[in-house]
Amino acid sequence: MHENSLVLDNIRKSFPIHHGRDMRVILDDISLQIHPGERWGIMGPNGAGKSTLIQIISGSLRADSGTIQRGMTVSWPLAFGGAFQGSLTGRDNARLIARVYGVDVKETVAKVEDFAELGIYLDEPVKSYSSGMNSRLSFAISMAVDFDCYLVDEVISVGDARFNRRCEEELKRRESKAMVLVSHHVDLIRGNCNHAAILENGRLRVIEDLDEAVNYYSNM
Repeated sequence: MHENSLVLDNIRKSFPIHHGRDMRVILDDISLQIHPGERWGIMGPNGAGKSTLIQIISGSLRADSGTIQRGMTVSWPLAFGGAFQGSLTGRDNARLIARVYGVDVKETVAKVEDFAELGIYLDEPVKSYSSGMNSRLSFAISMAVDFDCYLVDEVISVGDARFNRRCEEELKRRESKAMVLVSHHVDLIRGNCNHAAILENGRLRVIEDLDEAVNYYSNM
């Protein structure tokens, strides 16, 4: 195992189509190594499997075959609220996650309250949240827990422009951490990443030079 690294080895994932009569291969033998401090941008059009890949990396979705070796702690996909208990309030979800990750509960809740800017809704059940509120809570809790690698889905646009800027600033502040950002917006990749790869027809094309990768994707 590569110590302190995140290693994907021949990850494959298919989903049933045509009422289960056929299978569509979404990810086809994906391999990638992510080392501390590396910020990977995974580009691809809508439907290419970017969100599927990031959920498999986080462990919230299981691959059909292949292995993932996690030599670092990995966040759930930011802006993905699937980790929450719908019947609990946002505050109680923050408390629960703090206990699971062994961090200070009171400090975590205070950080979440400040960052999420949900006001009175922090004390409402998460199942009553809009997708934007859910994303704000997810992002805020992720920022309150210290992970080695942050996973960021392109739905980082979880609110108004000011809140989005705060999210990006918060990620930039963690420059020593690894990051995987999936997006089809090249400006977001160029502004936040130092490595890039393109997801195309289920395959991952790694291009070492970031500008070359962005130019290749822009001309696809």
